[in-house]
Amino acid sequence: MEESKRRMCCLQFFCLLLIGCLVLEIYASSGTIFYESFDQSFEKSWIVSEKEDYLGVWKHSKSEGHDDYGLLVSEKARKYAIVKELDKPLELKDRTTVLQFETRLQNGLQCGGAYLKYLRPQEAGWTPKQFDNKSPYSIMFGPDKCGSTDKVHFIVNLKNPMDGKYEEHHLKASPSVPLDKLSHVYTAILNPDDTVIIMIDGKEEKKADLMSPADFHPPVRPEKTIHDPEDKMPEDWDGRSKIPDRDAKKPDDWVEDAPLEIIDEDAEMPEGWLVDEPYEIDDLEAVKPEDWDDEEDGEWERPKIDNPKCESAPGCGEWTKPMKRNPDYKGPWYPPLIENPNYMGVWKPREIPNPNYYEVGKLNIEPVVAVGIEIWTMQDGILFDNILIASDEKDAASIRDATWKPKFSVEKENQTIEEQAASLDGLKGTQELIEEAEKQPSIVVGIIISIVVVIGKVKDVGKTSSGEADDEDAAAAHHKRNTRRDS
Repeated sequence: MEESKRRMCCLQFFCLLLIGCLVLEIYASSGTIFYESFDQSFEKSWIVSEKEDYLGVWKHSKSEGHDDYGLLVSEKARKYAIVKELDKPLELKDRTTVLQFETRLQNGLQCGGAYLKYLRPQEAGWTPKQFDNKSPYSIMFGPDKCGSTDKVHFIVNLKNPMDGKYEEHHLKASPSVPLDKLSHVYTAILNPDDTVIIMIDGKEEKKADLMSPADFHPPVRPEKTIHDPEDKMPEDWDGRSKIPDRDAKKPDDWVEDAPLEIIDEDAEMPEGWLVDEPYEIDDLEAVKPEDWDDEEDGEWERPKIDNPKCESAPGCGEWTKPMKRNPDYKGPWYPPLIENPNYMGVWKPREIPNPNYYEVGKLNIEPVVAVGIEIWTMQDGILFDNILIASDEKDAASIRDATWKPKFSVEKENQTIEEQAASLDGLKGTQELIEEAEKQPSIVVGIIISIVVVIGKVKDVGKTSSGEADDEDAAAAHHKRNTRRDS
C-alpha cells in the first residue's frame, strides 16, 4: 500500500512539473499580455490596500488536495482589496481581449463575491494602496452570490460624452454561479465587433452584444426618442377593452344566498366506527409529581393520550354527517362582459427626442492599467489562481487545459469517490476505499490526456505567434517573461 502511494505521488509530481514547463512555454510563445500563476508569494508584486475598512488577510496557500498555489481569502466576514499593475496600459479598442481566472470556493459560498476589477489609469483618481470599492474601473467580471443575487457579473463602466459622468452597464440574464467546492475557470472574450462571450469551464454560457439594449442595462447606445414625462393620460380616456353588459338581467332562478356547502344526507357512518370510544383517554401510567402542591397548583389531573383503540378504527366518538358542495350554489350574479364600443386602446405618452441621446460608433472602453480584487464576503476559503489577460482565446484555452483541467479532473474524481463512500453507509472502511481508488486509473489518465492536448495547443500557438507577432508584441512578451521570473 505504501509503495503504491509513493508511486502515485511521484507520478502526480511529474505531471505537475511537466504542466508547469508547458505553461512557461505557452507564456513565452503566445501573445499573453498578463499572467499570474501565484507559484511564488504575491507580496512582492501585488499591493494590499491600506484602507481601514479592508481588514481581510490574504494568504499564499495551496489549493486543497493539490500542490498548486493560489491567492486565498483567509477570514470570514471581511472586506478584501489587493491590486497588481500591468507592465503597460492595455488598450481595449478594436482588438480581441480575453479575460480569464480561476476560483475555488473551498468552503462554499453563501454570501460574497469572487470577481475581478480591471482598473482605469490612476489619473482617474486612485492609488494601489488606497484601492477600494470607489476606485474607477473599466470592466468588472466574475461570480457573485448573496440573497437573490446569483450571477457571473460582466459590467462595463463607460463615460457619457454628454455630461462626462461614468455609468455602469450590466449584462442581463447573466449565468449562475457554480456553488460546489470544485475549481472553476471564468472566461470573458471581448471581440472587435462589440460582442462579448462568457464561458465557464471552457463552455460558452452567454453571448451578448454590448450595443444591444436587450443584453445590457442601461443600454450603451441611448434611444433616440423617449416617453414625454410631461404627457399625462386624458381624464376621458377609456382604456377598458370590455365592459359589463348593461342590458343583461339576472335569471329568475338565480339564488345568490345559497350556501357553498350543505350536509350530505346520503352519507352513512363507516363500519367499525367506535361511537363509545373517545379520541383521548387518561394516561394511567402517569404519576403525580412529588413536588405538586394541590393548594398552589390545583387538583392534579392525569394528562391525556391518544386512545390506542382509535388507531385501527375509522373513527371514534360521536359521528356526524359530513358536508358536501351545494349543487345549487351559484354565488353573486354579475352581468357578462361585452366589447367596449368606446375603447380607445392602451394609452402611452407621446415620444419626444431624447435630450441625452448621443451617437455611438465603436465602443470605447478606457484602457486597463491594473488587475484588482475588491470583495466583501461572509465566507473564507475562496482561492484565486491563474489570472490571465490575452489577445487570443487559444491562449486562454491552452492555459485552461494546462492548469485548470488536471485539477478539476482530480477534484471531480475525489467527489465521485466521496459520494460512493457515502452511499455505502459506512459498510466499507477507509482502507477499502483507498484500494478501490487505486484501482481506478482515471485520475492519472485525465492528467496525461490534458498534457497531450496542451502539447498540441502549444505547437499551434507557437506557429500562430511566430507568423503574426509584430515587434511590439515580441518586446512585450520578452518583458513579461522577465517579470514572471522576478516574481
